[in-house]
Amino acid sequence: MRQTSKPLLLLSACALALGLTMIAVPEYALAQISVSITLAPPALPMYEQPLLVEEGGIWAPGYWDYDQEDGYFWVPGTWVEPPEVGLLWTPGYWGWGNGGYAWNEGYWSPTVGFYGGIAYGYGYSGQGYTGGHWQGQQFYYNTAVSHVNVTNIHNTYTQTIVNTTTVNRASFNGGTGGVTARPTAAEQTAARAPHQPATAVQMQHRQASMANHALLASVNHGKPETAATSKPSELNGHGVVNANSAGSPQRAPPKTAVDAPTETRVPIHVADLPPVAHQAASSTGNVERDKVNQRAQDDLRNGQEKQRQELQQKQAADHELAAKQPAASANLKALELQHQAQTQALAQRHTTEQKTLQETQAKKPEGKGEAAPHT
Repeated sequence: MRQTSKPLLLLSACALALGLTMIAVPEYALAQISVSITLAPPALPMYEQPLLVEEGGIWAPGYWDYDQEDGYFWVPGTWVEPPEVGLLWTPGYWGWGNGGYAWNEGYWSPTVGFYGGIAYGYGYSGQGYTGGHWQGQQFYYNTAVSHVNVTNIHNTYTQTIVNTTTVNRASFNGGTGGVTARPTAAEQTAARAPHQPATAVQMQHRQASMANHALLASVNHGKPETAATSKPSELNGHGVVNANSAGSPQRAPPKTAVDAPTETRVPIHVADLPPVAHQAASSTGNVERDKVNQRAQDDLRNGQEKQRQELQQKQAADHELAAKQPAASANLKALELQHQAQTQALAQRHTTEQKTLQETQAKKPEGKGEAAPHT
């Protein structure tokens, strides 16, 4: 749960100094950090969930975080109290894109959003949360999933969850070897809805984990001694659970690596498209003409980004309106097909406009003599 409020200039300087790459992030990635790294995080280790002794805590699964000096380190799973009644935890996740792995921050909200399809376990199978639910002012625990002390905690129930998907220990989404899940419309809506960041207790837990040398992936080789703990920041003693087995070692993607097949899937919503990139006009050898060409490129980019945001807002409004209507899968399917057609048309139009502008700028002006470049 890395802080994201630092000035972008500072993050850029750090990225350059450490050989990191700046990336563009998708809209549904709520609070992604501003730098990416080319080394994949280790796979998730296997561990048992520690016992919850007193009610009030909601399970926050363990995850691999990253420190710019020491690399990946494990943040143990733990029971944490939500910032207010009615909120659930959406775990953060690593996502592959634009040549690097970037972290998407977790958050508290009434509905669990997209967390990369990562199978964190204990209720987080890759989509939603089945470890419990709110009922009025109390949180009820599903004992088929959550390990709680039923002697002390009586607001429980048992609902067996059948997992029909193949468990993947990968800790990142997309790219070679990553999880191939994509956010649903409901998960995108959850990401855009009001929510709260990690609590101060969660941040302290992360800081304690970063300061623990034994939790470094370079030291524990993907099998941290403290894989989970019953209370935040208590990384030793009673209530600490060790990892049963290690995940895969860290690895950099091969030079020929490409995104997983679903990364090339035709996007349905404009939010699935990457932000319009800044294009640098090709040099013509004429300073003044290069300035004019660059202004044209910038104007095109700004116009396209405005069109993209307008359509994105319209599609979001469509989903909000549809959510208020009686459930009808046929209507939702028709809406998704409509959005897919809109998105494809916009992407194709923008590609054609960029190609046309590049071809136009590559041609030498006719009927006008250009001054020779200064030497």
